[in-house]
Amino acid sequence: MYMIIVGAGSIGTSLIEIAAVEKNNVVVVDASPERAKDLSTKYDITVLSGNATSAETLREAGSERADALIVTTGDDATNLMVVSIAVDLGIPSVVSIVNDPDHAEFFRNLGASVMENPEQVVASHLYNAVKRPNIQDFAMLAQGGQVFRLRVADESPLVERSISESRQRETIPDTLRVLAIDRDGEQFIPDDTAILVEGDVLTLFSLERVSDELVGKLVG
Repeated sequence: MYMIIVGAGSIGTSLIEIAAVEKNNVVVVDASPERAKDLSTKYDITVLSGNATSAETLREAGSERADALIVTTGDDATNLMVVSIAVDLGIPSVVSIVNDPDHAEFFRNLGASVMENPEQVVASHLYNAVKRPNIQDFAMLAQGGQVFRLRVADESPLVERSISESRQRETIPDTLRVLAIDRDGEQFIPDDTAILVEGDVLTLFSLERVSDELVGKLVG
């Protein structure tokens, strides 16, 4: 994939590293000459030091060949301008960080996919890691949804029961779905007849915030 990344702060740099490892064709645009120089020596990528709110800069970055553009700066006004230009230049996939959730609709109206308030996402993850140590790989989704993993202990009411039976007993509420089971290092997608056993690591999706009481009950 030919990818243009605008902004090489902490999020942008992490994205650059992932994209480079995955062998994408990456071009980075950053306003800081010093940061651009550091990136060009560290990664096998093309780095431009310039103003990404200029259509000419994005053309120089290869907008006519780009499959995607991702904007990661901490300024929503800058991000919105870059998105607008990228859409006008016909880049197929445009994604942007939105630091203030109140601005998200402006980006969506232009046709961009958005990642809202990344600092809040990180803060929520850290809070849940401390507050709910039994939950692994917690992620917040749009409109309050959650995806998380937990390990079933021997005292859990889920043990030696099928998913459908646990649902009938209301141990698993209607708002919760078991997406996958990791058992002895093997992962599979279960149907409602799957019997859960001690040590299973469940990947769960919830339509709403899961209470500490429910987590404790499921874990056992």
